[in-house]
Amino acid sequence: MVSAVILALVAIAFVMIVIEDIIHVNKAKTTLFFGTLCWILAFIFPMHGATSSEISEQLNHNLLEIATLWLFLMSTMTFVAYLNSKGFISQIVQRLLPSELSERRLMFIIAVFAFIFSSFADNVTATLVAIAVISSIKLEVKKRIQYATLIIFAVNSGGVSLITGDVTTLMFFLAGKVTIANLLLLILPALFAVAVLAILLSRKMKGRIVLEKSAKPIEKADVVIAVIFASTIGSTLLFNILFQIPPVLTFLFGLGVMFLSAQYLLRKKTGVNILSYIREVEFDTLLFFLGVLLLVGIMKEIGVLTNITHLYQYLEPVQANYLMGLMSALIDNVPLTAALLKADLTMTTAEWLTLTYATGVGGSILIIGSAAGIIAMSKVKELTFGTYFRMAGYLLGCYSLGYIGVYFVGQFALS
Repeated sequence: MVSAVILALVAIAFVMIVIEDIIHVNKAKTTLFFGTLCWILAFIFPMHGATSSEISEQLNHNLLEIATLWLFLMSTMTFVAYLNSKGFISQIVQRLLPSELSERRLMFIIAVFAFIFSSFADNVTATLVAIAVISSIKLEVKKRIQYATLIIFAVNSGGVSLITGDVTTLMFFLAGKVTIANLLLLILPALFAVAVLAILLSRKMKGRIVLEKSAKPIEKADVVIAVIFASTIGSTLLFNILFQIPPVLTFLFGLGVMFLSAQYLLRKKTGVNILSYIREVEFDTLLFFLGVLLLVGIMKEIGVLTNITHLYQYLEPVQANYLMGLMSALIDNVPLTAALLKADLTMTTAEWLTLTYATGVGGSILIIGSAAGIIAMSKVKELTFGTYFRMAGYLLGCYSLGYIGVYFVGQFALS
């Protein structure tokens, strides 16, 4: 009975996210309310004979995951907030791009950049930087939404081919389901799907973009902090691979280096406090993350994710894997992947590759299905569940196209 009530509350929470534009209630408020309410009910009416101490342990485990993500986001967003406020990213864009280019050409440049960058950096950082690039360019509202949509899909697609790009890809690799050589097979079909989406979204784009070249010099302090940011990204990947150091720890260290360096570099500027840039982080985004992860966490604890794995008893792996990708648009792909790995499924390497692609890219179909989507929604105010959902047909088609490509590449290369 309690499980049914909690599931109903989770459903209401997701519906309120969808109709945010209609009810004018911020999604951070609704998810936080329902997320905490579900856990309170779990304590008052324990499920499956669990004791209060067991529920506390489950909650603490979920809060640890949430806190890790919070701190990682906070440190990443602080770097980007500083560089954005100083105009560093817009100046770099002006220097790298020609003074005039077509909107369609920019679409493909953004797609390739987001795809490649997310393969080496985490999805959150890649999204923040890519969104900052389009934010520095004057675009119509509709076109800005289209660019943001492409970024979300490209970021998620780029991350699946390397263990440094996506957590779920790393999980499949560590479980011995795929090798690095296997994962490289995902690059071409994933990139092809991104290219098709870029073509579809840019069909009616016939305008040209003129970039105003600024003569303003880039300050030395900004260059140093940008280098620290890039070094932090590289160190995060390297230390995690070599010493299994959690990414959040390395990024917080990089943030500390940034603060100390800025203290010295900006010492002659009065009224400048580098710590003030933390206030520019969108904490409503962090609260939204908190609420969503609390909802997903309670779904995991009541056994919803485990029940989903029963799908493999009725469908072939290729069909079930495709549906898992669609489910990852509603359910966080990390606990979903964990549940699938614990289910001890028997599949070929080619089939595990399709599941790797599905869980990594399927979340792109809905704006709330991936960290990239949630970050983009917080940065582009016109990007909502409704405006993004208008692209769902394109996104579903490109996801399906990429999935089919991965299947055939796997069958051909691994047969």
